[in-house]
Amino acid sequence: MPAPSHCDLLIRGARVVSVHTGELTAADVAITGDLIRALLRPGTPIDAARVIDADGLLVAPGYIDAHMHIESSLLAPREFARITLPRGTTTVLADPHEIVNVAGRAAMAWMIEQGRTAQQSMHWAVPSCVPALEGFETAGAVLGADDIAEMLDWEGVTTLGEVMDYRAVVDGGRRMREIVAAARAKGVRLDGHCPNLSGDDLGEYLWAGIDSDHTKNSPEVAVEKARLGMLLMLQEKCLTPELVSSLAALPVLPDFCLVTDDLAADAIVGRGHLDHIARVAVGAGMDPLTALRALTLHPARRLGLDDRGVVAPGRRADLVLLRDLADFTPVMVVCGGEQVEESAPAELSGNPFADSVHLDPLAADDHAWTVDLPDGEHVFRALRVNPVDTFTEPAEVVLPVRDGVVRWEGRTAVLTVLERHHRSGRRATAPVVGFDLSDGAAATTYAHDSHNLTVIATTSAALREAANRVIGSHGGICVIAADQEPVHLPLPVAGVLSDRPADEVSRGAAAIRDALHRWGWAHRNAFMSISTMTLPVSPQVKLTDLGLVRVADRAWEPAVLT
Repeated sequence: MPAPSHCDLLIRGARVVSVHTGELTAADVAITGDLIRALLRPGTPIDAARVIDADGLLVAPGYIDAHMHIESSLLAPREFARITLPRGTTTVLADPHEIVNVAGRAAMAWMIEQGRTAQQSMHWAVPSCVPALEGFETAGAVLGADDIAEMLDWEGVTTLGEVMDYRAVVDGGRRMREIVAAARAKGVRLDGHCPNLSGDDLGEYLWAGIDSDHTKNSPEVAVEKARLGMLLMLQEKCLTPELVSSLAALPVLPDFCLVTDDLAADAIVGRGHLDHIARVAVGAGMDPLTALRALTLHPARRLGLDDRGVVAPGRRADLVLLRDLADFTPVMVVCGGEQVEESAPAELSGNPFADSVHLDPLAADDHAWTVDLPDGEHVFRALRVNPVDTFTEPAEVVLPVRDGVVRWEGRTAVLTVLERHHRSGRRATAPVVGFDLSDGAAATTYAHDSHNLTVIATTSAALREAANRVIGSHGGICVIAADQEPVHLPLPVAGVLSDRPADEVSRGAAAIRDALHRWGWAHRNAFMSISTMTLPVSPQVKLTDLGLVRVADRAWEPAVLT
C-alpha cells in the first residue's frame, strides 16, 4: 500500500527511538488527528498541514507516570498538567488519596472534573486506604468497599490505589479483604505499598492480587519482589547504585517503571518531573534506553494503555523530541497530535473545600503537653529522623513532669498532631530527635494521609504562632525560626492544595524548604520528611492524633516507657 498522501503534522528529519529494540532509525513521522499515521522514509513527499523540522533530534514516546499524587505538587490538576506536560509527561495515573482523606468522594469527583480539560491524559485510581490505617488515625472521610466499588465505575477510573495497610492484607483484616475483593470483582489492577515486605508475608500480599510496589526496599527485597513478578515502580529515593546494579545483574532484566510518587511544585519547576527521575536513574548507573523503556513502554503496559508508549503507526501521537538520551529534557512535546505550547496559568474552577480546617486558634494556655504521670523524670518514646528517607526509628528522651505537664522546652523538639476534621479537640505529642534545631516551629496541614494539623517545634511560642498562621489561612505550611521572617504558604483547597499559579506556589514551596533547612531540618527532601511524620504505614514509628503507632506490627507504641 502506498504511503499516505497527506497528514496534519509532519515531524521531518528525526531519528525514531524504538523502545522495543533500542534502535535509532531515521524516519519522518506523519500524524493525523491524535494518532501516528506513518513512519516514512526520510524525505518521502507528503502534503502536511504543519511541519516540524527535527533535524538531528530523536523522537521518543511521551512519558507515562504510573504512580503519582497530584496533590504532592500542591497544585490543582490543570495547573499541575500545565507545568509537567512540557517536561514530557503526557499521561499520568493519579491516586488522589491526600484530598480524598480530607473530603471523601466529593473530592475525588472534583479532581477528575478539574482534570478533564487538561491537555495531559489523566487516569485515576480510587484510594484504597481512607483512612490509611483504620482505627489508628482520624481522617476527614471514610471509604468502605461499597464506596470503592461504585467509584471504580466512574469515568476515567482504572485502578485501585496503593494498598498501604499491607499488614491488614497479610493478616486477613476484614475491611481490606472486602476492599480488595471489590476491586478484583471489577477486574481492575491493584497497586501496592509494602516497604521491605518479604518471605511468606509477601506471598500473602501477592495472593491477595496486589502486584506492584513503589516503596523503598533493600536491593535484596527488591530482587525478591521482581523474582515473583511484582512490578517495581522506582521513585527517586529508590534509585541507588546498589539497587540498579542488583537488577542489572539478574539473568533477565525485569520490567519496571520509573515514577514520581510525590514531587512538590518547586522540585518540578526547578529540576523536572519524570525527566528528572530518568536522569537520577542514569546517574545511578542505569542504561539510558532501559530508563526510557521504564518511562514509556512498561508503564503503558501496566496501565493497559496499548495505544501509547511506542512510536508506531496507529499509536497515540504522544511524543517527546530529544537532543540525545543523555538528558531526558524535551526540546519539544507533542500530545495527542498537538504541539505543546507555553500557556497561561489555569484558573481554578471553584473551591468547595475552602473551609476544611476545623480548629480554633491556639491560646497561650491551651496547648501544654499534659500527661497523667506523677512528678519526676520519665522516659518518653521519641521519633528519630534521618537526613535521607522517611523512616523514623524509635528513640528515648528523659523529660521532667511537674503538675501533670511535661517540661520539654529547652530539652527536645516535639511533634504535635491536632485533629482538624471533626472538632474533637484531640491531640497527641511525642519528642523528635535527630536534627539540631534552633528555636522555632514548622506547622502543616499537608501531612500524610489524614492531613491533621501537624507541628514540629522547639518552643511553645513558636508552636502556637506557626499553628495559628496555618489555621488562619484555612490550611498550609508555615515555618517560624529564630532570626528568620516567618515563611507561610497557604493551601486553602482542603488544606492540601493551593489555588494559585504554579510559579507562585513554586516560589512559596522553595521558601518553605529553605526555611526548614536554615532552621536545622537537614533532610534532602524536607517536605516529604515533615509531611510523613504522621503516616502510620511508613516504618517504623509514627504519630497520629490518636497516639504513637508501631508500623510493622500495626500496634500502639507506649508513649511513656517508665
